[in-house]
Formats: sequence, C-alpha cells, structure tokens
Amino acid sequence: MNLQVKHQIDPVVRTDLDFRLNEVPRFWFNNDPFRTRMFDALSLTFPVGERYFIESVRALRDKITDPELQQRVSDFIKQEAQHGIAHDKMNEEMKHQGMPVDQFTQFLASRFKYLKQHRSKQYNIAMTAAAEHLTALMAETFYNKKETLAEVHPFVRALFAWHAIEEMEHRDVAYDVMINVGEVPESLRKFALANITLLMFGFTFYRANVMLKYDGYTGLQRAKMAVRGIPWFFGRNGKLTAMHRQYLDWFKKDFHPSQHPVIRQYQTWIDTLAETNDPIQAGEAFWQAAW
Repeated sequence: MNLQVKHQIDPVVRTDLDFRLNEVPRFWFNNDPFRTRMFDALSLTFPVGERYFIESVRALRDKITDPELQQRVSDFIKQEAQHGIAHDKMNEEMKHQGMPVDQFTQFLASRFKYLKQHRSKQYNIAMTAAAEHLTALMAETFYNKKETLAEVHPFVRALFAWHAIEEMEHRDVAYDVMINVGEVPESLRKFALANITLLMFGFTFYRANVMLKYDGYTGLQRAKMAVRGIPWFFGRNGKLTAMHRQYLDWFKKDFHPSQHPVIRQYQTWIDTLAETNDPIQAGEAFWQAAW
C-alpha cells in the first residue's frame, strides 16, 4: 500500500431525502426473509448507534484547535443525525410489521449510556472510529459489484446507497479526532475494531433471529435459514469476507482510512443527485455503475 496516497473527501450535509419506504414490501431482498432481516437488524442499530458516535466525538470537540477538523466534525455530526432520521423511518416500517423495535433500541440505548458513563473518552472515540471504518468498508463491499444487491428493492437499495456515500465522506473524521486529540493507546485502537466487529455482527444475527421468530418461523426453520444464509455474508466467497484485506489494514501501525480509495462510482451518485434532486434515481445510477 502506498502510504503517501490520500483519498479524502469532505462530508456534505444532505437533508429531506425521501426514499418512499412505506412502499417497500415486507421481505424486500428477493423475498428472502433471512437476508432481509439481517439488513433490517443492521438498520435498527443506526439511529441509536449514530447518536453514540456523535456524542463520542463531541466529548473531545473542545480539544480540537484545527479549524478544518472542526468543520469536518460539524458536518459529520449533521450527516450522522440525518442517517438516524432516515433509519428511524425504516424502523417505523418494521414496527408496522409487528417487530419489537422499541425493545431492541431501548437495550442498545442502555448499553451506549453505560459506555458513556463507565468508559473513558478514549475508549468511546476508539469504538466510534473503528465502527466508522467497518461501516465504510461494508458500504464499499455491498456496492462494488452490481450482483451483490441486484435482488434488493430499489428504494431500500437507494437508502443504503446514500448512507454508503456519506460513510465514505466522513469515514476518517472520528479517526482524525482520535489521533489528533484522543490520546488513544495503540493497543486500545486495535482492540476497538475487533470488539466492535464481534458486537455488531453478534447483535445483528441475534436481532435477525428474533425478528424471524416474530415473522412466524419456527426454531427449526430459522436454523435452516441461517445455515443457508450466513455463507452469503461470511462464507468462503461471502460478501463481507471479501473485505478482509482492507479490514486488516486497520491493525497496521501507520494506517489511516484515507489510504483506501473512494468507491469508483462515487461521482455518479453525486452528479445524478445534483441533476435530479431524487435520491432514488441517484441510488439506482450508483448501483448501475458498479462492476
């Protein structure tokens, strides 16, 4: 990896984007309950999780003296707030389906409250920076190849495309706060990614399993779904397995998120949104431009 190459883009705050989520069918991933609920379970995390990210960065904001980083932090906070609003709408649709959304989000909120009260600012900013690295890689992975999300309803695909774009735009903001003013030990930085990975995917699978139970599937049916469905995510040729090299870059001492290139069709999304003012059309163009 050429450590001199930097691929940094500034966050842009976008508001009032309508993804028409009330028109999306129950199992929007090719009528596949398991894959749909895995993504739904991930979406459930975002509103509460992103509030935690915002608060973790804000806790160190008064130490930042660089005006450019201050502005990037401000835009990061605004972007994350918008993500929370959009995924709250998706969560509302899950509530209409009878999912125990409040139970999940209340548990998450209590966990994040505990971390803020009983863990150091260093711990929380390290967890935030690691989570941002992970979500940016997931965004790249899901949209790098057209076939990955080919069977996803276009409105949901557009929602996650917008989220992916903004994750790439602010992927290094929390990291720069951590490095510049966080005083985070190298051992904690490395631990944070391993920890957040286990927590994120462990809770995602747990929530997906609970939702499938609410959908009416028996324990045996859910077990069969998991056996068939997990390899799509984590198997030898799994979609998330494909990001392992960039994932492991985090553990290099001289790593910085901007060493990873921005997804190839990034500008396609930007230009289409500017031309149409329609995030669904922008998401479709973004997906169509993948390999």
